[in-house]
Amino acid sequence: MIHLSSRVTSGVLALILLLTHSAVASEQAAPPEAIEKCSRSSDYDIYLSGIHTGTMSRKESWQGKAAVVTSKSEASILGIGTQYQQRAELSWSDETNEWLTEKFHQKVTGFRARDMLATFSNNGRESRVDVDGDVENYRSGDIPLRDVDTLAIQIRHYLLQGRSQFALIRQASDAIERYQLYVRESLTMNVAPWGELSLIPVEQTGAEEVTYYFAPALDYQLIKARYHGIIFQGLIELNRYSSSCGEKPAQG
Repeated sequence: MIHLSSRVTSGVLALILLLTHSAVASEQAAPPEAIEKCSRSSDYDIYLSGIHTGTMSRKESWQGKAAVVTSKSEASILGIGTQYQQRAELSWSDETNEWLTEKFHQKVTGFRARDMLATFSNNGRESRVDVDGDVENYRSGDIPLRDVDTLAIQIRHYLLQGRSQFALIRQASDAIERYQLYVRESLTMNVAPWGELSLIPVEQTGAEEVTYYFAPALDYQLIKARYHGIIFQGLIELNRYSSSCGEKPAQG
């Protein structure tokens, strides 16, 4: 959103993809139990400086300790249309006890169009990124490189562990972006159509400044997120969620 062209894709659209996974039936620090084959679907509204600019839909397909997450969004910023699609494959690592991206394929049409394919190795510490045929390799010495979907999964895992702060790295199209995240005190907010909910704010600093709001009563779903840009302020809000994965009913 800052620098309209790049932030439409790496700001608003990264924001709307930093959503949820599941496998949180047990709120313990132990590795998650494998879940049976199931799926989750979420729909979000996208706002830019208070103006409704688009929508996003997301589906998680789970089997065991692995998932395929597909996302689609459409946004119009100052009359410029952008469509975003991503398919990410991720899994739980018994070796390092964390969620890792295996690979993801991202396509953007309209502003900042690109076709990006990234694959990960060495427990997520290395990546190979192909953007429109141009290949670059990236490496991290300490923290795994992840796509936005797996970042969200790891954030939720840390929340369930009771962590108050942690660091993560996102694999962008032309760089790796480091974030520091801080868990704040819970607050209560009225959220349609679910009513009054207790939310956990998580503030992200670094390459992008974002505040995420997770709802424990809705299986730690991301209810809303605010992107704190210098020029534009971005917001996404959940308007529908359904699941066949066995947690408490959360139809909206």
